[in-house]
Amino acid sequence: MAQSMTQAAILFVVAFVANGFAAMAGGGVGLIQLPALLLLGLPFPQALATHKVASVALGLGAAARYVRTTPFERTLLVIMLAAGVPGALTGALAVLVVPAHAARLALGLLTMTLGLYSFSRRDMGQQHEPRHRDRAGLAIGAGVLFVIGLLNGSITAGTGLFSTLWLVRWFGLDYKRAVAYTLTFVGIGWNATGAATLGAFGAVRWSWLPPLLVGAFVGSYAGAHFALGRGNRWIKAAFEIVTIAVGARLLF
Repeated sequence: MAQSMTQAAILFVVAFVANGFAAMAGGGVGLIQLPALLLLGLPFPQALATHKVASVALGLGAAARYVRTTPFERTLLVIMLAAGVPGALTGALAVLVVPAHAARLALGLLTMTLGLYSFSRRDMGQQHEPRHRDRAGLAIGAGVLFVIGLLNGSITAGTGLFSTLWLVRWFGLDYKRAVAYTLTFVGIGWNATGAATLGAFGAVRWSWLPPLLVGAFVGSYAGAHFALGRGNRWIKAAFEIVTIAVGARLLF
């Protein structure tokens, strides 16, 4: 009993910290949570499936905080779900049969590049300046979101950060709005798709989920609340730190 309580406490703390940071930066929950599950003894397929199921609580906790303060555009909401969910489904099916080592290295390099790019553009994402709302712009935006969804379903670590930066760079959202979109719609829609797919084909460690889900919900709510109290420049800095850290973990 004591060992079980200790393990539950560790899982709660891991989920709280991982999802708290992800809620502040707009992604990156896999930086802490997935490696922790591996270190605690789960084989990779089971750790990935368990992590995906637990990550749905990231979206629920963040949404509980963001929906009261963020005016979501219906067009972007539809595009994120219509393009990202099929991508996440395809990626989750692909990860079951495709070796992921080379993809992880490429993703790590790309993720670090995103952080460095954001760092080099000091004023990017500081103001809400909507753009590319015409048919061609929306089509290009949806195509890239499908690819990001594909990565989300297959690689899982840090791909929410891609969504955040794409919403800033292409659609002109400020960082605070972009993080709200990513955590709510990637966290719930995309992660739930990947979780359902991996749960159907892989072995989820169901006994570990209660502390992970509670920790993820509380951590993401707290992280979102903290981020909303800060400005876009602070959120941009958090995004850059997490992207570089995620990229380094994937590479090394």
